[in-house]
Amino acid sequence: MTRASTPKLRRFVRGARIIFHLLCGLCWISIAFPFFSVKRRRWVRYRWSRELLALFAFQLKITGALPDTPGLIAANHVSWIDIFAMNALTPVAFVSKDDVIHWPIIGTLARHNETIFLQRGSRGHAHTIGREMAERLQSGNWLAVFPEGTTTDGTHLHPFHGALLQPAIDAGVAVTPVSLSYEDAHGNRSLLPAYAGDTSLWESFCAMLSARQLVVHLKIGTPVSIEPDSGNRGRKALAHTLHEQIRTTLYS
Repeated sequence: MTRASTPKLRRFVRGARIIFHLLCGLCWISIAFPFFSVKRRRWVRYRWSRELLALFAFQLKITGALPDTPGLIAANHVSWIDIFAMNALTPVAFVSKDDVIHWPIIGTLARHNETIFLQRGSRGHAHTIGREMAERLQSGNWLAVFPEGTTTDGTHLHPFHGALLQPAIDAGVAVTPVSLSYEDAHGNRSLLPAYAGDTSLWESFCAMLSARQLVVHLKIGTPVSIEPDSGNRGRKALAHTLHEQIRTTLYS
C-alpha cells in the first residue's frame, strides 16, 4: 500500500489534461453521437475510456477473457473510475443509482451511454428496470452491475444483492464475475482510487492524480448460469457463487 506522490506541477498538468478529456467526451456525445450508430458509439466509449485510464497513469491489466456470448457482468465496486475500467475491457452498459445523474460531467456522460438508472427505495421502479435489463440481455447486449450496491475501499466485500442478478436469470444468460483491484507499480494493493466512506468525488480524483503509476487489474472468472424457474433460492445461489468467486480471487 505504498504511496509514491507525483510533484505538484505534474499533478496540475495531469489534472488539466483529464478535465479537458472529460470535456471532449461531452462534446462527442452532444455533437457526434446523434449521427453515430450504436456500434460506433460503443467503440468511441471503449477508446475514450482507455485514454482516460492512460491519462491517470493507469496500466490496464486483464487476466482471463470474457465469453463470446454477451451477458451480465458482476463486479466488486471500489471507485467511480471502475465504470471506465470496465468499458476499457468491453463497451458495457451499467445499472447505476440515480444520484449519479447529478454528478458533474460524469452524470452527463452516463446519461448518454446506455446507463440504466435505478431509483433508490422504489420497488415498482426496480421491477420496471428488471424488465428493461432482461430485454437488453435477451437482445445480445453486455450489461454490468455492482451487486454490493455500494463501494468499499477494496480490502473487503459486502454481501451481493440477488435482485440485481435476477434479470440475467429471467433472460436465460450467464453472469460473468469480474474481480477488480487497484495496485501500485510493485503489485501492492492501493487505496488511492477508493471512493468510499466520507471520501468525496473531488478527493478521490485528487488522490489518483498523486500516484506516479497505478495498475487496475481485471480478473475475469467463470460464467455462472441459473435456470429461469429456480425462484428465490436460485437467485441467492447465484449471488453466493459470484461472491465466492470474486472473494477468492481478490483475497486468497
